[in-house]
Amino acid sequence: MKRLLLILLLGLSLVLSSCVSKNTYQQKVNEADLLTRDVTTLSVANDELRQDKKDLQDDLSNLNARLVEALQQNSKLQRDLLAAYANQERQEGNLTLHQQQIDAMHVQLTDMQQTNDQLLTTIEELNRALEKEKIAREARLAKVKNTYNQLVGALEEEIKRGELTISNLEGQLSVNLLNKILFDSGKTVIKKEGLKVLQSLGDVLSKFPDKALQVAGHTDNVQISERLKERFPSNWELSTARATSVVHFLQDKVGLPGERIIAAGYGEYQPVASNDDAEGRALNRRIQILLVPYKPIAEAE
Repeated sequence: MKRLLLILLLGLSLVLSSCVSKNTYQQKVNEADLLTRDVTTLSVANDELRQDKKDLQDDLSNLNARLVEALQQNSKLQRDLLAAYANQERQEGNLTLHQQQIDAMHVQLTDMQQTNDQLLTTIEELNRALEKEKIAREARLAKVKNTYNQLVGALEEEIKRGELTISNLEGQLSVNLLNKILFDSGKTVIKKEGLKVLQSLGDVLSKFPDKALQVAGHTDNVQISERLKERFPSNWELSTARATSVVHFLQDKVGLPGERIIAAGYGEYQPVASNDDAEGRALNRRIQILLVPYKPIAEAE
């Protein structure tokens, strides 16, 4: 009986144990399903988190890159700003310098304008003076031309005979008399035909009291002969002596005042022709009388 009871108890225990285990199993199965679903959900969530983390890391990398680029740009902007400040300072310095230069140029322009005004005034004065001088020169030339015409008219016969020539060079009248008319070779005494020519010339020259006469003697380059060297060591003395003879005649015989007459000798040093032939030497042996404006000493002072 006890044994049967024991068996029954064991059987009941098994039956009860079997019932409990089945319920627990189902519960565990349900829990496992829930856990599986939770794991799946967590796995998906974990994957999403990993993707979010990757996206955030990518974003962080991009942000870092942009930050580096921004820092580089900021550094460049700072350098540019410093350069701009420096350039501004230079420009301000240049501007100050330029302003100083402009001010200096204004001063120079003002000075130049004053100088130009002075120059214009001077030019106007010079133009007026030149105009006056031109008028005076034209008057002098007209007077010289009139004197020339009178001389040529009065000495026409002597000119035709070749005894003298009259030239007008830049408003200065010159009367040239060849020595063959006035002097024999090596002589200073005026020949008879030369006296006649000088008398005619003197009569005409006496009509021009405003003219002084420069009487110049000229020779060729033939040296003084031995027989004359004691009296005329060179052509200087011979040319001067002949000029002096003409001056004495004009003063003593024609009556021209001595203060209006000058005697000079040039020897062979102012030829008008070549001394290589007889014709040229004959032209160089001459008395030249220049008509120049006469100013008394008191008036000249």
